[in-house]
Amino acid sequence: MEKAIITTNRGTMEVEFFNDDAPKAVANFIKLSKEGFYNGLTWHRVIPDFMIQGGCPQGTGAGGPGYTIDCELDGDNQYHDRGVLSMAHAGRNTGGSQFFVCHSRNNTSHLDRNHTVFGKVVKGVDIVDDIRQGDAIESIEIVEG
Repeated sequence: MEKAIITTNRGTMEVEFFNDDAPKAVANFIKLSKEGFYNGLTWHRVIPDFMIQGGCPQGTGAGGPGYTIDCELDGDNQYHDRGVLSMAHAGRNTGGSQFFVCHSRNNTSHLDRNHTVFGKVVKGVDIVDDIRQGDAIESIEIVEG
């Protein structure tokens, strides 16, 4: 099973994917990561005690990869807990490259089954708390787990 190593200017996070719950979102994230899409982008939106968001090539929250993917909301792991990776979107079935990582379960229950959860930080979750708006996603590497 593949994992992601997200390297930021604040440290490194290791992510395990929820392949069974969100196969399209996982495949999309892996594809974009292997293409180097995320390398050098910023965490363009950071809301304390909520989440950090990245994956916009414009750095504004308005950009994407040039296509959209459907939401996957029926899996067992569709709960927004600390360290969870989830797809950002501008309405159902409009996700593309933007994703967010939750700080905690506080203030996130309204996202359950509305945004596709596709993985979770399993090492380095404290880095999520250190990220500030404008910090860099230096690289995302996909490795065999």
